[in-house]
Amino acid sequence: MRIIAPIQIIFTCFIASLATSKASAQDQNNSTNQDPKFEQLLNEKRKINPSLILNDFYKIQIFNGSSENAIKTLSEFKQEFVDIDGTIVFNTPNYKVLVGNFRTRVEAERNLVAIKDRYKNVLLIKPRR
Repeated sequence: MRIIAPIQIIFTCFIASLATSKASAQDQNNSTNQDPKFEQLLNEKRKINPSLILNDFYKIQIFNGSSENAIKTLSEFKQEFVDIDGTIVFNTPNYKVLVGNFRTRVEAERNLVAIKDRYKNVLLIKPRR
């Protein structure tokens, strides 16, 4: 004859009570009161979000260094390449000058050839999302 340990009896009773109890948490109806301004903010964000297409473009980095030199490089670039847009991005501890918003890599590489003649150490990049 086998003797059942008290731990096994307690465990069996616990499992049996869980199996026979009614799960009432799922029967509850929950409602939330939401401020109408919150929904308005969400709609505004949804309108703005599709227009953020910066990450779908290729850019060319023409400079990486100090703030003063970045400003100087960007102004020189804008004088020489009037039809290509440029911006300065701070990436600790350096400033980077990024130019162009090229939709395809081929378009970016064509412009890279022209820019490479004037600036040293240029890089073709696709910004991360």
